[in-house]
Amino acid sequence: MLVHPQFDPIALQVGPLAVHWYGLTYLAAFGLFVLLGRAQARRPRFAAAGWAPAEVEDLLFFGVLGVILGGRLGYVLFYKPLHFLANPLEVFAVWQGGMAFHGGLIGVIFALFVYARRRGRPFWEVADLVAPCVPVGLAAGRLGNFINGELWGRAADPGLPWAMVFPQSGLAIARHPSQLYQFALEGLLLFALLWLYSRGPRRPGQVAGAFLLGYGVFRFIAEAFREPDAHLGLLSLGLSMGQWLCLPMVLLGALILGLAARGRLAPVH
Repeated sequence: MLVHPQFDPIALQVGPLAVHWYGLTYLAAFGLFVLLGRAQARRPRFAAAGWAPAEVEDLLFFGVLGVILGGRLGYVLFYKPLHFLANPLEVFAVWQGGMAFHGGLIGVIFALFVYARRRGRPFWEVADLVAPCVPVGLAAGRLGNFINGELWGRAADPGLPWAMVFPQSGLAIARHPSQLYQFALEGLLLFALLWLYSRGPRRPGQVAGAFLLGYGVFRFIAEAFREPDAHLGLLSLGLSMGQWLCLPMVLLGALILGLAARGRLAPVH
């Protein structure tokens, strides 16, 4: 069995200033988003609509706000509503951790809607530009989870060549390195599929719908190997909270993709 290396969470320290690996993965995610967003803006569909590099940077700002606010509120509402109801001031204690991707996604969708309204651009055009740029950021975040030795996987067959012991879990048992599964599935693979899919001529909303569908499916699969939250465990039908939250994503993504392919997706202004 492999053993998690237990990396030092601090990548670089100069005097009192400490730079954490997790912070670096976020910086990498933001940088990759800008690079990919600019490449998207040069594609015929978006170039014809007059997209400029500066707009991509503004879009990143809106997206970051959506991730932070939505991610925190999602964690509060989806994972620990009773705890935060009893301790409302802890909602603002973001330094203690606690973010939810599905909440962050809702926050980003709202931020894109606000951006589209302010810039006078069709919402689906903005969403289609952003969608292929997101998975690399997710990949960077999962790499940060692995470096930190958090969000480890469920128990695995010790004979599995890549089974790994995470001492941080408090149990010396072989586990699935589920962070790396998510890195590969909802990060690298989803990026490759969406980037190739978005190269061709697509109707408004098709790429955004493909993202929702693809992420929901890949996250649902990865959740089967990820240790569920200790305070929740497995819920109805033996599914984790993450899997239950993926189901509406898959359904909504399939609906948007199907309507967009038929040219029946209602415009959002």
